[in-house]
Amino acid sequence: MSPSNTPARGRRRRRVLTVLGAVAAVLVVAGLAGRDAAPVGHFTSAQAKDAFAESYDRAMADLPEPDETLDVRTGYGIVRVYRFDGPADGAPLVLLPGRASASPVWADNLPTLLQARDVYTIDLLGEPGMSVQDRPIQTDADQAAWLNETLRALPEDRVHLLGLSIGGWTAANLATREPEKLASVTLVDPVFVFDDMPLEAIVRSIPASIRWLPRSWRDGFNSWTAGGAPVEDVPVADMIEAGMNTYAMRLPQPARVPEQRLRELEPPALVFIAGESVMHDPQVSVATARRVLPEGSSVELYPDASHAINGEYPDEIAADLTAFLDSVE
Repeated sequence: MSPSNTPARGRRRRRVLTVLGAVAAVLVVAGLAGRDAAPVGHFTSAQAKDAFAESYDRAMADLPEPDETLDVRTGYGIVRVYRFDGPADGAPLVLLPGRASASPVWADNLPTLLQARDVYTIDLLGEPGMSVQDRPIQTDADQAAWLNETLRALPEDRVHLLGLSIGGWTAANLATREPEKLASVTLVDPVFVFDDMPLEAIVRSIPASIRWLPRSWRDGFNSWTAGGAPVEDVPVADMIEAGMNTYAMRLPQPARVPEQRLRELEPPALVFIAGESVMHDPQVSVATARRVLPEGSSVELYPDASHAINGEYPDEIAADLTAFLDSVE
C-alpha cells in the first residue's frame, strides 16, 4: 500500500522530521571535526557525556517505559537494548535507528508497532547513545559481527529486523552476511543499499557535520532532508545535536551492499522507499530493489514521504509491516 499525502503527515512533521538530517550529516564525513587518536567512538569529556545523557533522557521520555533494559556484552563493546512488551504474538521486532538518533527516534512508531509485536530497540554501537564501544570497528564484517552477537543474546529463536536509514544499511549488511537469527528484514529508506548517495547530499552534509560551526547550519541541512520541516526545539533533535557536539565517532565508511549479495538474500525482505528522499534516487532505488531482491520480497514506494518517512507515516508503515510479517510466518 502506497499512502498519499494526508493532513496527518503535516501534524507529525513538527515533532519527528528532525532526525535523519543529522543522521545523514555525519554519515559521509563522520569524525571530520575534533579528530583525535582514540581508536573507538567516545564522548569528548565527562561533561560532554553528562550533557548528552540529559538530552537523551528527555528524548526517551517520549517513548513508553521500557519493560526491560539490557546491556549486551559483545566482542566490540556493550550494546544497549530496550524491550517493550506487546502482545507477544510471533517473533519480536528489533529496531535499528538512523545514525546518531538512537532509540528515541522510534517515539511515534512504538504505539502502533506494539499493537502487533513485542519490540526491541537498539542503540547502534559506536554512535551517540547508551551503547559503549571498546574495540575498533574497522570493516563491514565487524558491523555485522557485533549486531549478530547482540541478536544471539536475545532469548527468542528468531527476530524480525527493521532498520531505518543507516540502520537499514546495518540490517541489510547483517542479513547478507549472518542471517541465521532473522525471520525477515525490513529496510526503511536505507542508504547505501539500492543506490549511492547523491553528490548534493554529500556536499551539503560537510559543513553540517563540523561540530564547532553554528547549529543553524545543521538545522538547515536537517530541514532539507526532512522535506523542509522545522527542526528546532524538539527533544530528539536536541539529542542528536548534543550527540554531534559531544561524541567522536570512529566508524568505517559503509560500502554499498553488493547486488549479488542482495540477490542471494535469505530472509524475506520488505523495503520502504520515500519518494521525496534526498539521500538516494528513489526511482533508482525502487527499480534496483525490485530487480535484485529474491521472489517473495515486497517493495513499497511512499510517493510523498521524505527521508524522515518513519515519523511521517508511522501508522501506514505499521499496517504494511504487520501484513508482511503475518505473510512470512
